[in-house]
Amino acid sequence: MAQVSLKNVSKYFTGGVKAVDNVDLGVENKEFMILVGPSGCGKSTTLRMIAGLEEVSAGKIYIGDKLVNDVPAKDRDIAMVFQNYALYPHMTAFENLAFGLKLRHYPKHEIIQRVNDAAEILGIKHLLNRKPRELSGGERQRVAVGRAIVRKPMVFLFDEPLSNLDAKLRVQMRTEIHKLHIRLQTTIIYVTHDQVEAMTMGDKIAVMKDGILQQVADPITVYDFPKNKFVAGFIGSPPMNFMRGEIIKKDGRIYFNEGSILVKLVEDMYKKITPYIDKEVIFGIRSEDIYDKLFVSEAPPENIVRVTCEVFEPMGSEVYLYLNTGKHTFIARVGAHDRPQVNQDMDLVFDMSKVHFFDKGTEETII
Repeated sequence: MAQVSLKNVSKYFTGGVKAVDNVDLGVENKEFMILVGPSGCGKSTTLRMIAGLEEVSAGKIYIGDKLVNDVPAKDRDIAMVFQNYALYPHMTAFENLAFGLKLRHYPKHEIIQRVNDAAEILGIKHLLNRKPRELSGGERQRVAVGRAIVRKPMVFLFDEPLSNLDAKLRVQMRTEIHKLHIRLQTTIIYVTHDQVEAMTMGDKIAVMKDGILQQVADPITVYDFPKNKFVAGFIGSPPMNFMRGEIIKKDGRIYFNEGSILVKLVEDMYKKITPYIDKEVIFGIRSEDIYDKLFVSEAPPENIVRVTCEVFEPMGSEVYLYLNTGKHTFIARVGAHDRPQVNQDMDLVFDMSKVHFFDKGTEETII
């Protein structure tokens, strides 16, 4: 079995810098786990500790049932794919794929079989006699992944493997790695700063910030039910819109008052938000939950806000509107047919059943 477990794992560097802080994380057998977060959040350091390339300052790491804190990287039965491919320039693709197996003294016929099998899976059999300089970026990445596949490890570790590729190739390779996981049915831990990769590839996402694990869940749960403001703002493109304002009660109803706009909460939210009446909170709404009133047949008056459209960006199948309330700016993602006049007022409808509220002090989720 290829479970990976981190128990209260921390990493300190010289000078007391804490790169990873008390991380508890369980990766199930055959699971595709994404470690995601901004640069410097500790995700790559966590991966390197699992790989055995960094020592653990505190806590325990298990691969399967085996404690591996003191086990050398070469004996952990893992394979790692790096950001920079790390191919030997003087070797052909075949020799790069076979090199690790030769070091472990595998029989020649088994090496040939494993290399050919990996090349078949990745569609690079016709490239085996070429050297890295004769390959494109995507082809080099496939060779790097193939070098991991031939090992048949318990766990695959990917450290931002697509960051050197152009946008179109990133999408293609993202799909290829996902298909590879389905085909190989092995455990994968994948590090990225790209939340689109996280949302589209992983069975689960582990969001990190400043070395601390913020939330672990499947992508849709993280998107729809973020644990705090950081997770809500990091996961999603465009990011969630945030506004500061006050919760007020009027005529038995509860409203969010931003100062320039006033919207009514749905009654299902009343119980959780009542302790915040007459207090300032952070209001969050995703861009796709905002609509142009012109295209909404029946909009409750208390959900309509008047704002100024400052910029619109046509994206082909949709349009991004950059809007201003007078106190806050935010983004709406609307249909391609929507073409408002720039620097003119327009009416929008907020889907109040999908909004979020966060505590102003702790930034933890209220609703």
